[in-house]
Amino acid sequence: MTLPPSRLSAGKQTAAFLSSILSSPPPPDLLIFFAAALSFLIIVKNPFSTPPPRLNLRRRSSLPPQAMSRSHPPRSTLVFSSPESLSDWLKPRLPPGALASWGSSPGTKTVNNLWIELSKGEISLFISSPSRDWQSEAAAGVQVDDQPTIPLRAVNVAIVKIRNRRGALLVESHQLLSDGTVRQRGRPLSEKMRPGETVEDAAWRAVEEELGIAASGSVKIVPDSYVVRVEEKASVSYPGLPARYILHSIEARVESLPEEGEFSTEEMGEGEEELSIGSAVFVRKHFWKWIDDYDDNSAPCALFSSSIDVV
Repeated sequence: MTLPPSRLSAGKQTAAFLSSILSSPPPPDLLIFFAAALSFLIIVKNPFSTPPPRLNLRRRSSLPPQAMSRSHPPRSTLVFSSPESLSDWLKPRLPPGALASWGSSPGTKTVNNLWIELSKGEISLFISSPSRDWQSEAAAGVQVDDQPTIPLRAVNVAIVKIRNRRGALLVESHQLLSDGTVRQRGRPLSEKMRPGETVEDAAWRAVEEELGIAASGSVKIVPDSYVVRVEEKASVSYPGLPARYILHSIEARVESLPEEGEFSTEEMGEGEEELSIGSAVFVRKHFWKWIDDYDDNSAPCALFSSSIDVV
């Protein structure tokens, strides 16, 4: 039998080593064959040899790394066992009459809605710093009550800016709520992010739940379109409750949408949990339209800034 040169060379080296440790070595040909076979097994079975590369089957994202960070609530977020315990905690901490307006004023939601958001991890509720300098006032001799605790609702929002072929932006003009009231919106498609969800995942979910279109193969994220900013303002859904919005904005192309005019879609992601809690308000229907020259940072077109409160 004739061995390949590389294997033969390795076999001779191993044979020389075996001959040095054996008192009566076997015949040379048999020794070389045995040594070559041993060398081959060592090469193949070497546990320290570099393994073959594994295929990465994860979907490649078109967004930058910072957009792929998962949404997590602040460590100091508050937890409540029931809507009643949340209501009892909020009442002395909100402006007089604010809590009573929740669910009764058009376009507002109830304390049950807020509790559901907390339970799902869609928002965080924690104590923010007081707006007044209570320590300085006390040091100056000003009579002050106990330092108040100001609740703050924090939410990560994925905003999906969808444009048609002529560049017009898709905007939700208004919503029909479960109590029969209509809430004005005037902003692009947006969705509260869930714990552990990326911006891209939330965008796909928003398309499926609010536009009724399967995201797989229908949604294409525009590269280098990711922008994030933070806004703090009073909540539209919960009057008197300050809110901090971490706005994650991306642009996308979505197939199967009407290219012009106005249209409506049924909400696919809300209702069951809200109905089980009772007296919670949820979205039944979305109404959409295409607009030109939209700028969410400009004063004349403050539709987005004034009504950014997300369901």
